[in-house]
Amino acid sequence: MSEERKEALLVLEDGRFFRGFNFGASGETFGEVVFNTSITGYQEILTDPSYAGQIVTMTYPHIGNYGVNEEDMESRKPFVAGFVVREASPFYSNWRAQKSVQDFLREHRIVGIEGIDTRALTKHIRLAGAMKGGISTIDLEPESLLEKVRSYPSIVGCDLVKEVTISEPYWWGGEEEGDFRVVAYDGGLKFNIVKELKKRGCAIYIVPAFFPASEVLSLNPDGVFISNGPGDPAPLSYLIQNIRDILGKKPIFGICLGHQILSLALGAKTFKLKFGHRGANHPVKNLSSGEVEITSQNHGFAVDISVFGIEVPAWEVGKIFPPAEEFKGKSEFGEVMLTHVNLNDGTVEGICCLDVPAFSVQYHPEASPGPHDSKYLFDEFIDLMQEMK
Repeated sequence: MSEERKEALLVLEDGRFFRGFNFGASGETFGEVVFNTSITGYQEILTDPSYAGQIVTMTYPHIGNYGVNEEDMESRKPFVAGFVVREASPFYSNWRAQKSVQDFLREHRIVGIEGIDTRALTKHIRLAGAMKGGISTIDLEPESLLEKVRSYPSIVGCDLVKEVTISEPYWWGGEEEGDFRVVAYDGGLKFNIVKELKKRGCAIYIVPAFFPASEVLSLNPDGVFISNGPGDPAPLSYLIQNIRDILGKKPIFGICLGHQILSLALGAKTFKLKFGHRGANHPVKNLSSGEVEITSQNHGFAVDISVFGIEVPAWEVGKIFPPAEEFKGKSEFGEVMLTHVNLNDGTVEGICCLDVPAFSVQYHPEASPGPHDSKYLFDEFIDLMQEMK
């Protein structure tokens, strides 16, 4: 059998397994098996640090037909633990393409599997929940690989941010001057977020997730941004405390993990979703405007704001949510308001503080779903910084 068609095996923690063929690097890899419903954007998914520790399954059956290029990287390298597709295109065609997705995976030693029934795998995850799994081109015995999968640590309670954050702070593009100076906490920061801030005249100083709040405040920025990132937010006590120390002193905007960190800093709780939200087609109701946004999402945990005294109505199909003003509660930093709700399951997608300058959303406004439904959030951050200047 040729190198391109080497056998591969995917085994899930509950014993379900799928046989296919090697796609990308050979070897063995483990992580939480999840699925993404996007039709395009596989390069952005592969290079999104929020997928650290996860084996990503693409539900769209044909992946790789437009190749990979340097311009669409969302971070310095791919962070996925593994990649699962129904059919990997052996050819690519796009004027911007520089290499195939297969070569890209091999170059970065990412193990993948193709030729399996990704629909069956996705349905299984939806019913049983996201779980640990492993891909191997070395160990093709399901029972043997299952033992390794079950001994692999869970993503719950694990600090994955320390694996993706930068080690030293730097100015994006080397530029320190701008209309607004923003300090961005890198918990797994996507480049497109920085580009959106840059378009609006921001000079961005990117700092590690463990960068002390005292040093952030000594820089006297106009605003502080909390980035997206991988895994369970609860163990990130250092970042949560940093945001608590900044709350009320500088405007804060958080996206995805940043939303969870802000919520935890305010006193809320987080919980693990059954199979998460990952894709470019998730409907979110903006309770302030009454509009529905088509959003890009990538998270396995969500926020519980009941501690604020905010009761989100039980979700049901066609639910008509009251305006945001009816969803207010109290935190130790003052009033908090629910601003966005997921229309698929009723989970919290956005909050804002009414007594301190801070707000956040669970989804990714920079990822261009819609394609521009949520870009206004960056403008709101600019307005908030302008008000505080």
